Amino acid sequence: MKITDIKISEFSISDNTPFFKLKKENGFWEKYDIKKSLGAIHVMHVYTDEGIEGICTVGDARYTTITETALTYLKYLTIGEDPTKIEYLFDMLSKATRNIFLPPGWFGTFDNCLWDIQGKINSKSVAALITEKPSVVKSYYNYRGRGNDIKLSIEDANLAIEKGFTILKDHFIGNVKQNTKSFESIRKSVGDEIILLHDAAGCSYSLQDAIEIGKTLDLMNFRWFEEPFNDRNLGDLKKLTSKVNIPILALETLMNDFILMKEWVKEGAVNLVRANARHGTTGVVRIARELEKVDINIELNGPGGLFGHVHSQLVSAIPNTSFYEYFPDGSRDELGKEIGLLNPPIPKNGNINISKKYGWGYEIDSDYFNKKRIGFF
Repeated sequence: MKITDIKISEFSISDNTPFFKLKKENGFWEKYDIKKSLGAIHVMHVYTDEGIEGICTVGDARYTTITETALTYLKYLTIGEDPTKIEYLFDMLSKATRNIFLPPGWFGTFDNCLWDIQGKINSKSVAALITEKPSVVKSYYNYRGRGNDIKLSIEDANLAIEKGFTILKDHFIGNVKQNTKSFESIRKSVGDEIILLHDAAGCSYSLQDAIEIGKTLDLMNFRWFEEPFNDRNLGDLKKLTSKVNIPILALETLMNDFILMKEWVKEGAVNLVRANARHGTTGVVRIARELEKVDINIELNGPGGLFGHVHSQLVSAIPNTSFYEYFPDGSRDELGKEIGLLNPPIPKNGNINISKKYGWGYEIDSDYFNKKRIGFF
């Protein structure tokens, strides 16, 4: 089998990254003048001489397009190659990355298309390619917890519980005192049985702040403390993990670089590792297996591609991971219906029963897909 061509279908679709401005007040950067917009999304098609086609969205809810330059290099490097040699092609493209000055992970969508082809060849889902016993996927709900309106946060958290979710994540952006009050209010409202997660990506914690927050979260039985600092702050991450008991989850802004991720693990700077298969399923599976040997979980960020099918398949298959990250209001999964996706993997009672269809498990209305497409190149 040989790769004969790579094409891109282009769509205009609601953008998950709105425009915003920033201002600094009371020591914190705050967004304002937020405006939603339309953006472009690319879907990659890898064609073979045996008529089997691999399909995946470029990126997931972020980085949804591939540049003309990157696509040209990708075609030159891979057309004529055997698509079943997934490991070889991943290594070859990784080696080429330095010489063509593209960022690590730039060819992740292509790698995902090869997994789709492999599943179709073997009449298996991607999850079944990785493990003989795919599991039901537990998902967590990102509830509204960004501002200081704790009443709104509590309402949304309890709405999630009514929908069957037992794992909830906040995005509080306050200081130590404000966030501690919010943690206490949420825990009191939802009870002790609900798993709570804190994502500090919007905070501005100092090392001492983070140590205090980490100890507070541990006392309140939170499951993890996510992105306490900039991921590149290796020194403070190492100090924090040595001072608190709650697991520190990090590397969301480095997860396109599997080499750097491994180095941060070696340095003891993280207890849990963020990853996203938009940078290549092969890389994610490899690092997951390495982390399993040292008893560290890999936690997947967002949907991972094809509006949730990619990460729901991988969470089902990878033993050392916990949950699928669900964003409410259909912003990451049901959005796929805008281009003809018929079966977005929506959690029911907090769980996703993954598609058993071959490859990534998607169903697409081809007529609608072609009708909505604004470009094909």
